[in-house]
Amino acid sequence: MRLHEASGTGGGIQRSGKRSGRSGWQAEYMSADTGRLIRQLRVAKGWSQGRLASELSKLSGCTMTREYISRHWESGKTEPSAFWLRHIAAALDCPQELLEADVNRRRFLSHLAATSIAPAVASDLLSQGFSTRLHAGGPTVEEWEATLARYGTDYMSQGAATIQQRLAADLVVLQQQLDSPRMWAIAARLMTLFAKTYPGSDGNKAIAWYRMAAEAADRSEDIDIRVWVRGRAAIALGYEGAALPVAHTFADQALAISERSSLGRLNSLWGKAHAAVLEGDVRTARELVDEGRREFDRSYSEEQTSDYAVPWWRVNVFLSLLAARLGDEKLAVQAQEDARAELPAQLPRFATHLAMHRGLMLVRAGDRQQGVALARAALDALPPEKHSLTLRMLMSEIAGVGNPGSAQRFTTDPRLDRTT
Repeated sequence: MRLHEASGTGGGIQRSGKRSGRSGWQAEYMSADTGRLIRQLRVAKGWSQGRLASELSKLSGCTMTREYISRHWESGKTEPSAFWLRHIAAALDCPQELLEADVNRRRFLSHLAATSIAPAVASDLLSQGFSTRLHAGGPTVEEWEATLARYGTDYMSQGAATIQQRLAADLVVLQQQLDSPRMWAIAARLMTLFAKTYPGSDGNKAIAWYRMAAEAADRSEDIDIRVWVRGRAAIALGYEGAALPVAHTFADQALAISERSSLGRLNSLWGKAHAAVLEGDVRTARELVDEGRREFDRSYSEEQTSDYAVPWWRVNVFLSLLAARLGDEKLAVQAQEDARAELPAQLPRFATHLAMHRGLMLVRAGDRQQGVALARAALDALPPEKHSLTLRMLMSEIAGVGNPGSAQRFTTDPRLDRTT
């Protein structure tokens, strides 16, 4: 049987807006979304379009070609009919319902499959998620909340490679259970952590995940979650000195959602302060420091070792770098002393942050050689497996102050942790 004959017996190659009952723009959007998902699943298996066409021809008994897959399905021009969806699902080892799921779930998985995880690993993760959907109900909400809490603690000390792979596996399972605002709240926070395993300077990966986390937070219908997700994105990007306009945007959104004191609002203010000083707006940065301090007095955390918390030592790490960037030695030294006084011993990476801030202070004071040497020694003293991408980017910033041409460039490596 030829391809066009399968169209008649299998319900049609493409599903138009009229045939499916969708409006035209909905049909077009879903076709493109399905095409992206087919491509990601194909790539995860290490297959070419020709290999997929061959497998589909064998399974269906009809002729499928590489050109058709490329020009019609993966381009988003048309959406496969039920006939072809059934065989695509079989060829790519996934439930047919995944390909037929609503737009948001498919967008979620497409983003996950588009990460830098190796195809073989991605295939295993996808298989794990599908198996959970087919054979079990998945963890309960309470179990997910316990998992969320563990990630908050683990992220402070573990490397990004471990965190990213664990999160990817859990997100694949979690996306099958997004059936309540409470589950969306969990997903939003986990997606925010996942975004932080990528540097803000790494194209649009981190930003895309932050934006999707914000959308998930909106579905939670929880104001505090909506503010926290955006605030956490703002401080991560601002501290790192990456995508500063995006940092401002997330912070402004968080501040507009609610005026109530919260950790999300606290993070937003400090994120905007870092972005402002890096943009040369010293007056605004200092005003935001004062506002951030007042907010901390209202919404500080007692928890000491969770990424979801901002205790006294951590807000002083924020202040230490900001003061060093301002060139305010007195403010920076006091912040560093306050941070060290309460910094948990099991978090040596943050002690390295503080030492490197001193190097930045020296460079800004005019002693570039000594400042760079101090920062380099602090970084080298930390075991390599505990190095973070944020620390390496900070080293690059320190080396480049007053001498942009010699700023050391570091390879963006998603295996490196970037907790701030």
